[in-house]
Amino acid sequence: MLNRFFASVECVKRRLNPLEAYLVVMSNAERAGGLVLAATPKMKSVHRIKTGSRMYELPTWDERIIIAPPRMKLYLKVNAMIQAIFRRYVPAEFIHVYSIDECFLDITGSHLLFGSTDEIVRKIQRDILEDLRLYVTVGIGDNPLLAKLALDNVAKNRPDGIAEWRYEDVPETIWKIKHLEDVCGIGHRTAAHLKRMGIFSMYQLSQTPLPVLKSAMGVIGEQLYYHAHGLDYSRLNEKYVPVNKSYGKSQILEKDYHVPAEVEIVIREMVEEVAMRLRQNHVDTSVIHLSVGYSKYSIKKGFSHQAKIPSTNSSHALIPYFLELFRRYDEREPVRSIAISCGKITLKAGLQLNLFEDVNRTLNHEQLEVTVDKIRMRYGFKSLMHASSLLNGATGLKRSEMVGGHKG
Repeated sequence: MLNRFFASVECVKRRLNPLEAYLVVMSNAERAGGLVLAATPKMKSVHRIKTGSRMYELPTWDERIIIAPPRMKLYLKVNAMIQAIFRRYVPAEFIHVYSIDECFLDITGSHLLFGSTDEIVRKIQRDILEDLRLYVTVGIGDNPLLAKLALDNVAKNRPDGIAEWRYEDVPETIWKIKHLEDVCGIGHRTAAHLKRMGIFSMYQLSQTPLPVLKSAMGVIGEQLYYHAHGLDYSRLNEKYVPVNKSYGKSQILEKDYHVPAEVEIVIREMVEEVAMRLRQNHVDTSVIHLSVGYSKYSIKKGFSHQAKIPSTNSSHALIPYFLELFRRYDEREPVRSIAISCGKITLKAGLQLNLFEDVNRTLNHEQLEVTVDKIRMRYGFKSLMHASSLLNGATGLKRSEMVGGHKG
């Protein structure tokens, strides 16, 4: 793991030591609710500012603090440089990118060339530090699970940034983890479910009979049982490709939307982006899903509904279906979040028509959308947009310049 990756990259660009600088990467810093995406170790140890903290929590009286806006394109570029260093020691098929700042490497076949596990790990740490001036923490294990747990629970707090957990260490490592939420794969809701079952620690989880967990939680319960014993049979070079995929997009709006027409503009923009991905992958959808979240000041939460539709990947066809769902279930409450998805994906077999459609008109729509897709792929999504994207409430133009929801 790259230690506080975003913050470290920003420090390096400013010729600062990531371990000594007081820097935060913050989204929407102009607002009191601006979100900290990453913070240096000094910010955490001295001011208790960490990922998830807000602008109003920042001790602005400390003149040493640097507030950096996120630069996602830069982080992706540095990530690619790190991948190149990994490939010096491991074939590409034995590298699994877990997130922008975490990777799994299977170095089983690299020992004859580069030495023991410890030697390989320290060589990778050295190369990244010398080439990119970034500090790396490493978890070592007999499988990806043990490596991840060693990283999260021990390596981050060690001076050399290295921790090693093996199968034989499970009683003294995994079973000693104090909080269920400190284990990858166990979120707050899963932890709450386990606690309702009387399970409050990893040791208790390991001693719970497998049939009990499976009966109460299904496949997840079975997975948790094996994880509590340090078992994970994943192989990095065996990539799993799910048979049924869905394509979706979601966004939290910058303000509460009180005008339904403005919400519809955002839905149109989102559907266009998802439909473009469907066409790029030569697939159709026959089930659509729309979720709308209302303002935190509303007494209602929002709604989530789906509908079956004729199989298609056309923006022209999909937009009316999504708008129909919105108009049918909207309760005229201020909207703050929108999520759309297209499911029941099938490979596109051909153009489906019915008796009431104009064949030439339908073909023209399809050809036009394919042409627009090609232009957008070459020159960016904002190169061709509807005039409605210039109206109040539209977010497409601004978001087209973002990467991962943040400024590029």
